[in-house]
Amino acid sequence: MFNHIMVGSNDIERSKHFYDAVLGVLGAPAGFANQAPSGHQRVFYRHAGGSFGVSQPINGEPASHANGGTIGFKCESPEQVKTFHDVAVAHGGTSIEAPPGLREGALGAMHLAYVRDPDGNKLCAVYRVPKD
Repeated sequence: MFNHIMVGSNDIERSKHFYDAVLGVLGAPAGFANQAPSGHQRVFYRHAGGSFGVSQPINGEPASHANGGTIGFKCESPEQVKTFHDVAVAHGGTSIEAPPGLREGALGAMHLAYVRDPDGNKLCAVYRVPKD
């Protein structure tokens, strides 16, 4: 359904440092820098068929996060969820909501961890517990 996700940043180098570490937990290679035709700086990550980008806003306004928006990253284990969280916090992210761990809900059992990146974008690490 999705081709890519892009978030804005007011500091591309800070974002690259953050996302290189955090997405590296999922096996993504370091992001590659790109300059848009408009001259704005961007960083792209490609992994497991998906693309994630960070860009200076092309409209020249400051970057801001989406109120109510969350970007979920699929993890392969509960341990990877916890590592994603811990690496995010160690690289300038902020832990939010409940501590990383198991949650039971309408969509089944999941291990979740929520953080905000240095620009305030809300990220979620998700591992869905297989049904018996």
